[in-house]
Amino acid sequence: MDKFTVLESVAAPLRIINVDTDMIIPKQYLKTIKRTGLGRGLFSEMRYREDGSENPDFVLNQPAYRNAKILIAGDNFGCGSSREHAPWALLDFGIRCVISTSFADIFYNNCFQNGILPIKVSPEDLEKLFDDASRGSNATLTVDLEAQEIRGPDGGRIHFEIDPFKKHCMLNGLDGIGLTMEKAPAIDAFEKKLSERAWA
Repeated sequence: MDKFTVLESVAAPLRIINVDTDMIIPKQYLKTIKRTGLGRGLFSEMRYREDGSENPDFVLNQPAYRNAKILIAGDNFGCGSSREHAPWALLDFGIRCVISTSFADIFYNNCFQNGILPIKVSPEDLEKLFDDASRGSNATLTVDLEAQEIRGPDGGRIHFEIDPFKKHCMLNGLDGIGLTMEKAPAIDAFEKKLSERAWA
């Protein structure tokens, strides 16, 4: 998993509440267990028309936001079923940070396991961020995980809270497997002792 330290990017404003995981990645894309290739299906029912052409009104199809790495979203983002394909699709598209007032618990935790930083802010701060994001390529946000702050294009700063353990994992690029591998020497030593005891 890639480390998350400081991210600077245009932010795409998605002013929709209750975006569920089926909206993020519709069910027809769930046949794969690969984490790659799902970016094309991200928000596909909103991104594409019935004939397969792009919907020019959808935010991620607009020139200013095609390469956005930050998504500003309405309340209760990632609700619905617990499919891990949702963060996979966001990450494959290039989104490394999602900012909202609230997230569904399972989606929130899945983000951390897949290298996406979900940030909770107050409704007032979310409105400020929507305002910044609405300026498109003329305004970038900087997300500094170590300092736990979002810096706006005009110098404004928004502090955010995060669990210290989750912060440590993101800063060091550690998912569940990575955390286990950190303990490999201790595990090997224990296994060796166990083996020696069995042969004694």
